[in-house]
Amino acid sequence: MATKNKEMRIKIIKDGPYRITGGLPLYEQVIVTDEAGHTRELIDKKEYPPQETYILCRCGASKNKPFCDGTHREIGFDGSETASRKPYLEKAEIEGPELKLTDAHEFCDHSRFCMRAGGIRDLIQKSDDPEARRTAIEEAMICPSGRLVLWDKKTGNPFEKEFKPSLVLVHDKQKGC
Repeated sequence: MATKNKEMRIKIIKDGPYRITGGLPLYEQVIVTDEAGHTRELIDKKEYPPQETYILCRCGASKNKPFCDGTHREIGFDGSETASRKPYLEKAEIEGPELKLTDAHEFCDHSRFCMRAGGIRDLIQKSDDPEARRTAIEEAMICPSGRLVLWDKKTGNPFEKEFKPSLVLVHDKQKGC
C-alpha cells in the first residue's frame, strides 16, 4: 500500500499500456440509470487488491482486462494520440445567471450524467431557479471524466467532490462498455 511519502504515478508507455506505481488504488464502478434511462449515479462494484505497481491495458484488446497482457504488440497498437496542453481554465465557458460551466470537451467519456432534466447547459441558463441549480450542480459533480466543472459566480469557487487519489474503471451497461 502507498505511504504518505511515496509518489503515485501513471506513466503512458509508447504504443503500449499505462504503468501505475506508488500503490494507487484501483476500483470499478457501474453507471446506474433511472426509470427514464437517464444516468443518475455511480456505484462501487469492485476494489482490486492493493499493488505497488500494475500495468493497465490501453489498446482495449487485452484478454485480462483491465490489466495488460501484451496484446498491444500483436495488434500493432498506435498510442500516439495526445491530449491538449491548453490550460483547463482556458477551455470553453458557458455562463448563466448564477453559474458558470467550464467545458473541456476532449475529456468527455460520454457517460451522459450531464443530460438529465434537459442537460446541464440548459440548466445553468435557469440557475436562478433552485431546482435547476441543484440539478446542474449534481450533474457537474458526478461527471466522471472531469470534462465539466461548475463554478458559483458569486464566490468564484467550483462545485467539486473531494476524492482520494485512485483510478476508477467505469462500466456502462447501456453502452456495453
